[in-house]
Amino acid sequence: MNIVLVVVLFIGTMFVVISVHELGHFITAKRAGVKVAEFGLGFPPRLWSTTRGDTIYSVNAIPVGAFVKSVGEDDPAVPQSLASKGSWPRLAVYAAGPLANIFLAFILLSAFFMLPSSVVVGNGVMVHAVTEDSPAERAGIEAGDIILEVDGEHVHKWRDIQNIISSGEEGKEITLVLERDGSREKLALIPKLNPDLGRLTIGVTLCWNMVSQVEKGSAADEAGISPGDTILIVNEQAVYSEEDMSRVVASVEEGGEMYLTLLSGGEVISAHLIKKPDSADPMMGAKLRWVQGTHIGQERLPLWKAAYLSGSYIIHLPQMIVASIPLIKESPDLALIGPVGAGQLTIEAVESFGLGNVLFMAGIISLGIALFNFLPIPPLDGAGMLVAFVDKIRRGRRLSRRTLRLAYTIGTGLLITLMAIITYNDILRIITGGSFGL
Repeated sequence: MNIVLVVVLFIGTMFVVISVHELGHFITAKRAGVKVAEFGLGFPPRLWSTTRGDTIYSVNAIPVGAFVKSVGEDDPAVPQSLASKGSWPRLAVYAAGPLANIFLAFILLSAFFMLPSSVVVGNGVMVHAVTEDSPAERAGIEAGDIILEVDGEHVHKWRDIQNIISSGEEGKEITLVLERDGSREKLALIPKLNPDLGRLTIGVTLCWNMVSQVEKGSAADEAGISPGDTILIVNEQAVYSEEDMSRVVASVEEGGEMYLTLLSGGEVISAHLIKKPDSADPMMGAKLRWVQGTHIGQERLPLWKAAYLSGSYIIHLPQMIVASIPLIKESPDLALIGPVGAGQLTIEAVESFGLGNVLFMAGIISLGIALFNFLPIPPLDGAGMLVAFVDKIRRGRRLSRRTLRLAYTIGTGLLITLMAIITYNDILRIITGGSFGL
């Protein structure tokens, strides 16, 4: 992936996200009767401008966002200034910027979820492990079974099983058709609500292959591979079918090492073995069972489902941030990132998962800017909203300009200090070769 292209796309993303934020302020201010002296895209020096009514619309040379310049700024004595308006109009103008970012994030994430994505598809899905005392264990499901149908619907992907089960009613029995030792079996069970996941589950871990036999004394045996293990990755390449496995192993020279990532008893472990010269056995003594017909397919979500996922992600983001606090305490570098860190993260995401992730990162950046600006710290929008709300509670008796100036001076100093520290950490991470591990 061309890093220069990603950097250009990131700069364009920041420009669009910040411009939409300011556009939200601008439109709401105009509707509230605030006199806007200038609305500019980019920052001076000015390249082009035109005047419409009382407002100058300009395009400027430095493409780092946009700005709204209103008359009087924070002086309530100036007619048509924002400060001269009532509490609710001021609160609406301040809130419009972050809300515009949330709307933009919704559009960007919906577009991302609608992009074609690669999924593993097969004739059924294999069970790697069964959770103790789960509905699956009580019904007699065993590791190595291949689930072919759930409640009369054929399953081809892991998500098929999850969607069918989670869309059912709590306490309602469902039927499964399994393939076991070459024959089909039908059984019934009642899914159980998993409070951690917030949905119905049956208690199984799924996979696409399973080690059925390991020859004693073989390279696979010496590497610690055991019957019941699932091979996920060989030499950093995911394997989903027997053809994948043969292709990856064939690319290893005789005597070369093969590094494996395994799923063993529900835990991810590592192993490595040496490819023996003139060996006709690609797995060096391990025999595997595969789900037949497994291949990589393309899946595209419909608009309504992409919009639902986007909305759900936005709604649950604050909860995810709270849940990540223990992780942040263990790794302080994950706590906050600035524009430099966001750029590095975007490059890593695109290199790891493809160019389409620019849309996802743009949505996350837009959401992050919205949440950050909602903080009640001067000079952020949240502080303006808080002041307007306090004025309303005080029945129009406003906080003194001296108090506001002091608060904004302290808040601005804190934000500048915080941004300096964050930017220093971001640059230090890059200099020392650190990454986000994507």
